[in-house]
Amino acid sequence: MNQPLAYVHPGAKIAKNVVIEPFTTIHNNVKIGEGTWIGSNVTIMEGARIGKNCNIFPGSVISAIPQDLKYNDEDTTVEIGNNVTIRECVTINRGTTDKMKTVIGDNCLIMAYCHIAHDCMVGNNCIFSNNSTLAGHITVGDYVVLAGMTAVHQFCSIGNHAFVTGGSLVRKDVPPFVKAAREPLSYVGINSVGLRRRGFSADKIREIQNIYRLLYQRNYNNTQASEIIEAEMEATPERDEILQFIKNSHRGIMKGYFKSN
Repeated sequence: MNQPLAYVHPGAKIAKNVVIEPFTTIHNNVKIGEGTWIGSNVTIMEGARIGKNCNIFPGSVISAIPQDLKYNDEDTTVEIGNNVTIRECVTINRGTTDKMKTVIGDNCLIMAYCHIAHDCMVGNNCIFSNNSTLAGHITVGDYVVLAGMTAVHQFCSIGNHAFVTGGSLVRKDVPPFVKAAREPLSYVGINSVGLRRRGFSADKIREIQNIYRLLYQRNYNNTQASEIIEAEMEATPERDEILQFIKNSHRGIMKGYFKSN
């Protein structure tokens, strides 16, 4: 249902039961799935691919060109999954030649004034609180929570089930299952509350804690700790996920609090 005061380009592909409120502009080469609601004063620009049952609140700008001087008008996209809520004044930029797209997974909540830059890859079930900012080329796993006013440096990675406390400056990679806090950003424990809420057993939480004790609290460097964890701890999906994250980290993982202070 399109309001007469909204503008929808004839080349946009809009499902029949999408609601578009007044004063919204939808450009050419846009696709919007069934059941999505788009509030007033939203701008959805070329290259947007928006899934089903999303809610986009007033003032948001989706799929504007990257804020990257190397961008040369490449045909890139923003891909947003199903059941995503995007609150007021969020900006999500489309990709560059690096990945050719910016991606937001399913069931995410992106709160007011967040910015997600070009070539970011955001997983499913994430919550970004107000004013959180992702620079370009960032990878965020599933079930990640960024508290308010978190700023993430370009090319960083944040692992599955991580929690980053409010006002944090993320300059290094944040491994999966952890809580990150303080300045400089440091390991302060595992995200046990989040893991319990998502059905992780007490035994599995203890296993993850034991892995991170070796990594952060036994005075080993990352290579030494990884070798001990691989040699002495039972192979499980969680153990292997942590080891693989450390191995693949390009910026290096954040330090433990006692190591960095």
